Amino acid sequence: MTLTLDFRPDDLSGAATRALIERHLRGMHANSPPESVHALGVEKLRAPDVTFWSSWQGNDIVGCVALKQIDAVRGEIKSMRVADAFLGRGAGRALLEHVIGEARKMGLTSLWLETGSTAAFAPALKLYESAGFERCGPFDGYVEDPFSVFMTRGI
Repeated sequence: MTLTLDFRPDDLSGAATRALIERHLRGMHANSPPESVHALGVEKLRAPDVTFWSSWQGNDIVGCVALKQIDAVRGEIKSMRVADAFLGRGAGRALLEHVIGEARKMGLTSLWLETGSTAAFAPALKLYESAGFERCGPFDGYVEDPFSVFMTRGI
């Protein structure tokens, strides 16, 4: 079954969106030590330098992704999560393509991200690498951490 997604700017006030963010945070804490979890909660996702989208199929939330503007030309992908019921169906790639397109519209020239390094993050790393992201060093205040993988790509 092909996913037809409706991407919406989201103010994070809806129950489904908040539940997905909570699921995302639980997953991050289950797979990394607390000091290595860089996922943002609802309040930090509402910051002025962050744009947040949810994706939907009908009345079902499929996923979410945020873009934090680092400076005039760089953005960081944050809080990319697919709802468990939609894993393995192409939703992650659709979220990534959406945020890349939105970053281009904003005039950004590169995207950056931090993700985990444990086995639980292997599908995410595979997705990012297949989309042209390359490993790099820490950026924008991050520090070297064996539980973090830093990646970037031009857009």
